[in-house]
Amino acid sequence: MEKFFNTVRGLGLKRGPQRWVGGVCGGIADKLNVDVAYVRIAYLLLSLLPGPAFVFYVVAWLLLPDQRNQIALQTLLAGRSARP
Repeated sequence: MEKFFNTVRGLGLKRGPQRWVGGVCGGIADKLNVDVAYVRIAYLLLSLLPGPAFVFYVVAWLLLPDQRNQIALQTLLAGRSARP
């Protein structure tokens, strides 16, 4: 499982510091070098169409590392495995 999280970190995509919810749009905007407003508008338009936009956002929030290079899913799984 550690190899998977290291691969995700190696993508160079992190959740951004300009957060409204989880920072996913901010991270995508930073990676694409565009204003975060454009990414948020694109996400809103995508959300209006039938499709898995909400699921995509939640998955990205769980898998993309934050500014401290920590992945939320990895932290959750580590917390569960540490319980007796």
